[in-house]
Amino acid sequence: MRTHWISEEIVTEMNGARALLATLLDSGVNVFFANPGTSEMQLVAALDAFEQMHGVLCLFEGVATGAADGYGRMTGRPAATLLHLGPGLGNGMANLHNARRAGTPLVNIVGDHATYHKHLDAPLESDIDSMAGTVSAWLRRSPSVAEIGRDTAAAVQAALSAPDAAGESRDESRTGTSGSVATLIVPADVSWSPGARPSAPAQPDTPAPVGAEVIDAVAAAFRSGEPTVLLLGGAALSEAGLRAASRIEQATGARVFAELWPTRQRQGAGVPAVPPLAYRAEDIRTQLHGTKNLVLAGTREPVSSFAYPGQASELTPPEARVLRFPGRVDADLVAALDRLADVLAPGVEPVLAPRAARNLPSGGLNVANWAQVIGALLPEDAIVCDESITSGLATLPAALVGAAAHDLLGLTGLSVGQGLPLATGAAIACPRRPVVCLEADGSAMYTLSALWTQAREHLDVTTVLLNNRSYAILRAELDRVGATTTGLASARLLDLTGPDLDFVALATGMGVPATRATTAGQLAEQFAAAVAEPGPHLIEAVLGADPGAAA
Repeated sequence: MRTHWISEEIVTEMNGARALLATLLDSGVNVFFANPGTSEMQLVAALDAFEQMHGVLCLFEGVATGAADGYGRMTGRPAATLLHLGPGLGNGMANLHNARRAGTPLVNIVGDHATYHKHLDAPLESDIDSMAGTVSAWLRRSPSVAEIGRDTAAAVQAALSAPDAAGESRDESRTGTSGSVATLIVPADVSWSPGARPSAPAQPDTPAPVGAEVIDAVAAAFRSGEPTVLLLGGAALSEAGLRAASRIEQATGARVFAELWPTRQRQGAGVPAVPPLAYRAEDIRTQLHGTKNLVLAGTREPVSSFAYPGQASELTPPEARVLRFPGRVDADLVAALDRLADVLAPGVEPVLAPRAARNLPSGGLNVANWAQVIGALLPEDAIVCDESITSGLATLPAALVGAAAHDLLGLTGLSVGQGLPLATGAAIACPRRPVVCLEADGSAMYTLSALWTQAREHLDVTTVLLNNRSYAILRAELDRVGATTTGLASARLLDLTGPDLDFVALATGMGVPATRATTAGQLAEQFAAAVAEPGPHLIEAVLGADPGAAA
């Protein structure tokens, strides 16, 4: 079947690369985040035949994969990546990991050597299939030009599907997610060979309805009179999901929490405020203490991010009963929450967060006050990409509750270097919305070249780069794992001075206007100016010591 907008004359002349792009376009995939090489040149050349396809050059593969993640989170549709052989895939793996944990729809295209060249073990030869399998719910190597169209359509279909439907066994880390990473490996000779034809477009899955017996069983737990916690993730953190959860909370007295690192969460004024689970295991145990029923809606049971000596890694109270709602990754989670709210809370209205007063702090910048500035001045309907790590854990959630309504994108897989690429993809997905990237200094250096792509694409991204000149979270982890030290050698591995990183110079050198703030007043002035002016901007927020911290 030929695509509806391509003439028969063009179809008969198609090589594999053109058939691949034609099938992507007809399946609704029109953005390509790319860092190509020799084996992908046919796909690069094919872009000239399809002006509807937006090719975005990224200077590092981790930027391409992270940008595709941001795009998919905001649109619900996949973007494509284009990576060069196994090493290129390896460079993009960290943010493919984050996309996998987020349940983001993503078509990951990896070029390979020509089929007749692979046995020669050329310098860039590697086991792409094994590497890709660690982050992909669906994986296929297209064997011939006759099958490239069909395989491309299958990749898009898999990306639009929950992990089960994409052909992977059930993974509780992705409960409630709606998309998958689908990797298509394309040998170079499949790209250049003639005689290919595009395939019928992929279609999104229809979410499965949730049976009344599931609703009744979970409702019984809320009505039991026992302490019950509702933990939200995935689509449950949409505005509709949060409204349903708030109704349940008002009617039953259950406590409601959100994942700390959400795929996408609606929050701010006019949206029900839901506190996040804490980061530290001991704090989560306190939050869940006494719980008898733990209802998981779009998420999994909480565990500590790392193992610690003498501490259990499972954080669900041992006496708690765990109920997974609605229990299937392909179910309509928001509709199920609405039905549950109608059963438990008929006529009850959700409680919405009020708009907080725009009170701006003063004095030197520190971890206690920078987030207050952002919360007070956040523009309406912004997209906030949060990789503030240590600098934001204690203060950012509270600062954003009363801010203008916005979407928050979190560090889903805890693999750093996500923030700047995520913001890049979100800005391309939603060109009429302001994007604010809250970025830690150490994490920024993993994928700093995303700034160049933001400048080239004229993206409306304001980056607040929090510079405390250290890997601060790792300093805390030294004590938490019992690795006490007073030596200079270990300290140097966690310190980002000598020389100091000059982020104003680095950003300016990549075409992004940049300023530096050392006081709350300066940050407020610079942030207000940056979000008011189209295009990318970076503010280096230099954080001093928290005046409330112990000496």
